[in-house]
Amino acid sequence: MRPLKLVPENTNIDFLRWRYIAMAISIVLMLASIALVATRGLNFGIDFAGGQMARVTFAQSVPIEDLRKRVDGLGFGEATIQEFAGDKTVSIRLPVPKGKEDAAAKAATALRQLIQNNYPGAQIGSIAAVSGKVSSELFRKGALALGLAMLAICLYIWIRFEWQFGIGALFSLFHDVTITLGFFALTRLEFNLNIVAAILTIIGYSLNDTIVVYDRVRENLRKYRKMDIVPLLNLSANETLSRTIVTSLTLIIALLTLVLLGPEVIFGFSSAMLLGIVIGTYSSIYIANPILIWAKVGPHSFVPREAGPKGAERIKELP
Repeated sequence: MRPLKLVPENTNIDFLRWRYIAMAISIVLMLASIALVATRGLNFGIDFAGGQMARVTFAQSVPIEDLRKRVDGLGFGEATIQEFAGDKTVSIRLPVPKGKEDAAAKAATALRQLIQNNYPGAQIGSIAAVSGKVSSELFRKGALALGLAMLAICLYIWIRFEWQFGIGALFSLFHDVTITLGFFALTRLEFNLNIVAAILTIIGYSLNDTIVVYDRVRENLRKYRKMDIVPLLNLSANETLSRTIVTSLTLIIALLTLVLLGPEVIFGFSSAMLLGIVIGTYSSIYIANPILIWAKVGPHSFVPREAGPKGAERIKELP
């Protein structure tokens, strides 16, 4: 039985034919994402915003608006209430008033008393409380982790390849992270530590896919010294296309299943991962590669130069 090949061996797709259109679309999406984050902001979870989140299971269905009025009457700010699993289980999130370090604990106690006094038989599964000081520290550390990860990746690619490749990879990662943040600003899905973990995973996947393509580009630059850079990049993308499709498709199927059928508690994480895999695969071909063209990468990029006896430069052929 012959093995199934998703991509024929003689595939020759002219990916870079659409590089200007793809780059224009990406820039528009990046600018729109930045504008959304700047104007609407992110819907920070209690990890970053501080507050408390409770999961409550009632003995019978409770009107959400009635519950919202009672919770808002506690005086801790506007509550976010969502059905969690069915119409009897809800999640309740309260913000923390600024300038009051013990407000989270007080709000959690008041919320527990409210539920017990007004809804007999209700079970409070858990109440997670985070103070404003702790949440701000978590946000700083999360942002620092993302920034350091991207800088370390840029440095690694610069050392392994050339500086042009480092710029291409860094811009590609910035593209992926920016669009993911814009997605969360648009949809108002909760942004918490789980999403930071998802973004770090997206960075790792996107980097891995980019390095696979870049490694093939480097090999072809040494092999085809007289080939123009655009056909060479297309050749490299086509030669790694089978690996890219198999890897990406496997992850997309698994993540799509989690988004559609998985528990709501990981919906944000699964959605971020699914979006990140799609745009990470796209950026490795249409963002990382075209930057090499504009950075003037060519066969000379991997040919070291040594000074001759009279100070003249000579080219040393690589094996």
